[in-house]
Amino acid sequence: MIDLTFTEEHEMIRETARDFAQNVLAKSAAERDENEKFFPEELKQLGELGFCGIFVPEKYKGAGMDSIAYIIALEEISKVDASVGVVLSVTNSLFGYPLLVYGTEEQKHKYLAPTAAGEKLGGFMLTEPEAGSDAAAQKTTAVRDGDYYIINGSKNFITSGLSADYFVLTTMSDKSKGVHGTTAFILEGDAPGVIKGVKEKKLGIRSSDTCSVTFEDVRIPAENRIGEEGMGFKVAMTALDSGRMGIAAQALGIAQGALEEAVKYSKIRHQFGRPIAKFQGIQFKLADMETRIQAARLLTFQAAVKKDRGERFTNEVAMAKLYASETANWVADQALQIHGGYGYTKEYAVERFFRDARITTIYEGTSEIQRLVISSYLLKD
Repeated sequence: MIDLTFTEEHEMIRETARDFAQNVLAKSAAERDENEKFFPEELKQLGELGFCGIFVPEKYKGAGMDSIAYIIALEEISKVDASVGVVLSVTNSLFGYPLLVYGTEEQKHKYLAPTAAGEKLGGFMLTEPEAGSDAAAQKTTAVRDGDYYIINGSKNFITSGLSADYFVLTTMSDKSKGVHGTTAFILEGDAPGVIKGVKEKKLGIRSSDTCSVTFEDVRIPAENRIGEEGMGFKVAMTALDSGRMGIAAQALGIAQGALEEAVKYSKIRHQFGRPIAKFQGIQFKLADMETRIQAARLLTFQAAVKKDRGERFTNEVAMAKLYASETANWVADQALQIHGGYGYTKEYAVERFFRDARITTIYEGTSEIQRLVISSYLLKD
């Protein structure tokens, strides 16, 4: 049985995250979205609040909390600004978690601690132009040269590619071994030979920067290798399991934010002499939205509990990410419909929620990939 009793600490995290989101982020969320503007000052404040290293132990400058706290915080932040939510998810889950699991003590103190404190920002580099869902098909190479590895190749769709200081980078170190020939490293973003492309023009999460990155004879010290040679795929999948939890929480926030806007609007919008909230058609929409969000939230918490128990949570987090992301898209669509023509304008937040929701079924593994993961568990011998 899963105990979902929230502690006083969890409630404190919820109140802190909600207060920051509503009193700080909400003031500039629409403007930053419109102008594709990053948020270094807000990120610094989030670091001071402990949100950049929620489950990182205090000895590495983290908050030392559990995955339930992580989900709560990300949902509250994403309910107001999903761009901030995804940046927090990447630095916590895709960068921080694999370092916590596989990193050396030196790596944790040098790279994990400053990102957990919000002094630096972490990113993740896996996707390539010809290797998206098929992560084993990556072509970026790492060749050993004494105490260094020489990196050549390219990555694309890198969240915080322009803003992050450090990255977990996956490469192919021995093509003859397939997935067992991949190796992961910690890359410093300003290393010689790291060439960053232009910022992508995106449909949603527009104040989070995304770009491609090219490597031309980049020298990474061997001491920056994460784990042993050949462990890159394992490191990446560990990161993605954690990352999918972050995206599920982000999707929950988008969905909850859209629902709250729809409820509020339905009470003030009058048609045929009364608020549209009085019409059963609107009431049924709202009821279905709430039910799906609650179901997605329970799936996400279930994955978090298994993670915190030290159990494998790959299947549970795949279900959570699948259902939460598709729920976010559906709920945002219904919320826009309830707003009618006004929902199609930038005057109302549901227009942004609708755009932000779309990416959640794509990154950290598409919905199709999640279904493959889930079905593989059902069909295994």
